[in-house]
Amino acid sequence: MLDPSSSEDTGGESDPEVFPEAPRKAAGKPCGSSRTSGHSQPRQSTAPGGKTGAKDSGVSCGEEEERKERERREKEEEEERKMKLQIYVFVLRCVAYPFNAKQPTDMARRQQKVNKQQLQAVKERFLAFLNGETQIVADEAFCNAVRSYYEGFLKSERVSRMVQSGGCSASDFREVFKKNIERRVRSLPEIDGLSKETVLSSWIAKYDAIYRGEEDMRRQSQRAHLSAVSELILSKEQLYEMFQQILGIRKFEHQLLYNACQLDNVDEQAAQIRRELDGRLQLAEQIARERRYPQFVSADMEVLYVDELRSAVNLLMANLESLPVSKGGPDFKQKLKRSSMNNSFLDMGDEGDILSKSEVVLSFTLEIVIVEVQGLKSMAPNRIVYCTMEVDGGQKLQTDQAEASRPQWGTQGDFTTTHPLPSVKVKLFTESTAVLALEDKELGRVVLNPTTNGPKQAEFHRMVVPKSSQDTDLKIKLAVRMDKPPNMKHSGYVYALGQRVWKRWKRRYFVLVQVSQYTFAMCSYREKKAEPQELMQLEGYTVDYCDPQPGLQGGRVFFNAVKEGDLIMFACDDEQDRVLWVQAMYRATGQSYKPVPPPQNKTTNCRGGSLNQASPISLDPSQRQGVEELISAAPCHFDHAALFTILQKNTLQHRMKDSFSCLGWFSPGQVFVLDEYCARYGVRGCHRHLSYLKDLMECSENNVLVDPTLLHYSYAFCASHVHGNRSEWRFTFNPVCVLCVFADRPDGMGTVTVDEKEQFEAIRNRLIALLDNQITHFRYCFPFGRPDGALKATLSLQERVLMKDITTPVPPEDMKKLVQRCLEKAARINYSQLMEYAQIKGQRSFRSPEKRLEDLTRLGELCIEVLQQNDEHHSEAFSWWPELMAEHAEMFLFLYQADMDAALQIQPVDSWDSFPLFQLLNNFLRTDPHLCNGTFHKHLQDLFVPLVVRYIDLMESSIAQSIHQGFEQETWQSVNNGSATSEDLFWKLDALQLFVLDLHWPEPEFAKHLEQRLKLMASDMMEACVKRTKSAFDTKMQKASKTTDFRVPPSVCTMFNVLMDAKKQCSKLCVLDSGQEQQYHSKIDVLIDDAFKEMISSLVSKFAAVLDGVLSKLSRYDEGTLFSSILSFTVSSRSFFCPGRQGKPGMDVADTYITFVRQNQDILRDHINDELCIENMFEQWYTGSMKMVCVWLTDRLDLQLHMYQLKTLIKIVKKTYRDFRLQGVLDGTLNNKSYETIYNRLTVEEATAAVKAGDGLQGISMRDSEEEDD
Repeated sequence: MLDPSSSEDTGGESDPEVFPEAPRKAAGKPCGSSRTSGHSQPRQSTAPGGKTGAKDSGVSCGEEEERKERERREKEEEEERKMKLQIYVFVLRCVAYPFNAKQPTDMARRQQKVNKQQLQAVKERFLAFLNGETQIVADEAFCNAVRSYYEGFLKSERVSRMVQSGGCSASDFREVFKKNIERRVRSLPEIDGLSKETVLSSWIAKYDAIYRGEEDMRRQSQRAHLSAVSELILSKEQLYEMFQQILGIRKFEHQLLYNACQLDNVDEQAAQIRRELDGRLQLAEQIARERRYPQFVSADMEVLYVDELRSAVNLLMANLESLPVSKGGPDFKQKLKRSSMNNSFLDMGDEGDILSKSEVVLSFTLEIVIVEVQGLKSMAPNRIVYCTMEVDGGQKLQTDQAEASRPQWGTQGDFTTTHPLPSVKVKLFTESTAVLALEDKELGRVVLNPTTNGPKQAEFHRMVVPKSSQDTDLKIKLAVRMDKPPNMKHSGYVYALGQRVWKRWKRRYFVLVQVSQYTFAMCSYREKKAEPQELMQLEGYTVDYCDPQPGLQGGRVFFNAVKEGDLIMFACDDEQDRVLWVQAMYRATGQSYKPVPPPQNKTTNCRGGSLNQASPISLDPSQRQGVEELISAAPCHFDHAALFTILQKNTLQHRMKDSFSCLGWFSPGQVFVLDEYCARYGVRGCHRHLSYLKDLMECSENNVLVDPTLLHYSYAFCASHVHGNRSEWRFTFNPVCVLCVFADRPDGMGTVTVDEKEQFEAIRNRLIALLDNQITHFRYCFPFGRPDGALKATLSLQERVLMKDITTPVPPEDMKKLVQRCLEKAARINYSQLMEYAQIKGQRSFRSPEKRLEDLTRLGELCIEVLQQNDEHHSEAFSWWPELMAEHAEMFLFLYQADMDAALQIQPVDSWDSFPLFQLLNNFLRTDPHLCNGTFHKHLQDLFVPLVVRYIDLMESSIAQSIHQGFEQETWQSVNNGSATSEDLFWKLDALQLFVLDLHWPEPEFAKHLEQRLKLMASDMMEACVKRTKSAFDTKMQKASKTTDFRVPPSVCTMFNVLMDAKKQCSKLCVLDSGQEQQYHSKIDVLIDDAFKEMISSLVSKFAAVLDGVLSKLSRYDEGTLFSSILSFTVSSRSFFCPGRQGKPGMDVADTYITFVRQNQDILRDHINDELCIENMFEQWYTGSMKMVCVWLTDRLDLQLHMYQLKTLIKIVKKTYRDFRLQGVLDGTLNNKSYETIYNRLTVEEATAAVKAGDGLQGISMRDSEEEDD
């Protein structure tokens, strides 16, 4: 597995070791040599035996080695720094006057990176949503999707590595979530009026709300706008700033180089280009004369090489000639730039609003305190004197009056003004004693011009007195305190000379004003003026100390402010004043370079030289000796291929560290500068792309995400250049023909150097190994399929790299074998990483079987998750070889199989805890078309077949025993739909069948066998249950009473419920899924129906036996029998001795039977669960009862019924009819032939009795009567 590097490493300087090939001539001669001192000797102290001296000698040798090593490193750093400065000079010229390249506007927009802090914040936001701490309303389905996304993606270690590699953006996060919910929403059922597209849009909107959190959307959009502007197109100033950061150039160094190169002078830049092109032509001619050609793959390319050099220069000349002639550089405008990020490259002259003089506003507070006046001798002591004060001719204030002998006041006057150099007038008056005098007499005055830096304490000032005054030595003691406003940072008198402002060397009063938080202005003022005379905005300037300038009179110590195209020189009379000015301007400019005051002995001598010799490459403002060497060096004498390699490498490093997920793609501004550099200085396209490939592969090897499409472009360019067409190796001696042969290359170059070919072969071998490694580690190099399409592009690039030339394709079998080999290694790597993630490896031998099985199940879940992620995110890339992905999955599962077998072998016998593992694995495998009934799947089935068979055998034995023991101890109390034993039986049978059904056994034959066996078992168990229930019912019925005291026991009702429940369960437990009954026991339904019928018949027979007893009692009243008269007398006497029962005497038998019928009806209705069973039972009961009464009456057809018999039968028949009708017996059953026969007979008997006995029936009649007592 690759260890991704962090994208947050700091450091702007490149490693010096990456530039060993850069020639020293490119940087000029090194300045100075290493210093060796002949006087310094290591001091040795005398000690006995000389041991101390030897020790000191060893230490001194070590110190000498360290010193040499330090000097060597310093020398290398110095050379590297000079090389970067020289490269920066060439970059400046490319940016200042481009004539070959333009900033591309069609490049893909890069997304902002997600860093570690943002990833943690996103995790916290999604966790807060899952904990219900946000105001976002969501349903359960969305919460489940977010939980899966949080657990599977955000918390994944691969996402953290992807963030560290710098190739992850918020768009990647969103796309992964979108892909996840699309699969979920497709599986949801359809909802009327709500489309799935609407659900997706709603979920995405909620995701965006969770991802953003509570950020300020306006600030976010503004930040995004600025980032987009910097990503699309840059101004020249922004390009300068970018390459300062890339090459490590300081701001003041850039400003000095800018001015020295005269980059703001268009004519100078055009002339520089003409000089460069002329030098390149001369160099080409010199190469042709001296035959100093590079080593080519063929000697015939030497002539073509010179022609290519001339053609390149001619093309540049044509490009330069096509530019319109400019009258000069752009007009300079002093403007206030709000933000450099808002400027575009095409609109450089409009940088912001003009900073006008009216925008610079200052407000001062003056306190004038007049203390006393001295020298007032000509006045009488008792004369009254007073003083007035005014500022800039405004309002006057007056002190109190005092006597001339003691002119003291201590009065304070407060004034406000907007003039940095105000005029303060104080006058002394005496009251005029003349009668006609209109004004008091002025004795003297003083005019002051205070500043904020003036003294705060009171001082004496000589007053100007009138000519006629005798007090010539008149003095006034006063204090003028001028407060500094907050936006005034510094002020004072300074000499200044600039190119665009302050064009005369003159002493002026300057004020450093803060206009806004980011805008400062240097303003010069005159007396009594509120607006500045001239001003200069300090943004972009660099301030520093400098040496005295010869020819400038005035000022002792100097400092300057430098900007592209401008230089302003300042001078003060005091060193401390200079330090204060430089510090104030340093804070105002915001420059990164901090000025350092030079030694005192260097600043006081205007014409003296520097005491310390400066390094030739130092660009310190006070040491500029190396600037001229850098800008005057002829570009044609440099190895620009080596310099461009350094520039491109540093540019790529800078690009990889910015805030965009670039994946190795340069920004438009960087592409523009690199294109212009290659065209202007003749860098060969093949060398450019070879260097680019090296840098990109180095990033990839350091686990930084690089777009394989970018590698593909550069490699294809180099391959086309190196290989060309096959005809390129057949040369003719005609240079024209040679040129035609090589004209098919992408860069138009027909020559191929040996160095290019060797580098290409080395890069090709290196790239093959890199791509092989990425394909092997595809889960970690392209986690969750991000970047989108990168894995597919990597496979395409690998196939392209394996081609031996540009025309011969790679045999499909070779590519298939390579991918197969990579996927086999990937399976081992992925499984080992999974074991480390699960923290299982190395601890298995010390864990219990239960813990081993738990770990195995967890590992199985992780394996399934890995395979599902591979199928979801990576299967499309391997769509050309789907069988290879299946082999990869089988290999991955084979590694898991070894751990599974080992864990299952140590499980106890008859332990069923491993079945969830089978269900987990089988549910995944049976739905995968490539893995279903594969090698691992068949092994899994073979492993669990004995366990399943053994489990069913034991369950069958256990159920049979529970039936036997349960019915032996059954109390027949009602439990749910039956008894305790039947409920337990049916639950066990159903649970066993559900368990086998949930196994989803993939092999059809064995699955059918299991189903048939379970159905047979259920039929046998149910048959036993029915028979045991029927046997218990018969026993109960035999013990039951035959009198009207008989009540149906609740246990009998429970038995009926057991049979009814068995009939219901039979359709589910004993019938195959095909709808056919179980072939081994097709009589189970018949058995249940027969038993049910027999039980109903037995119960109805018991009811009939009770009725038969009642009719037997009535038979004793038949005519002609011995007991008839006796019983008749008994009934009459009972009526006589029981006067309270005069209404219906002798109805005990009828009442008792009616109560028997009603109570048993209620018992059956309350305790039997099935309505059809109750109706069937009531119908048989009623029909049997009516038949029995009808038979009894038929047997007495020739006899007249006794009055007691008639009344009893009428009541029994009538009440029975009504009760069964109330219980729901249909009219067709109620009004059967038996009932009609009984009704007719009893009606006739009733009429006969009415004629003979009158009111002997006591109101009992077959006719319906509402007044009849129930």
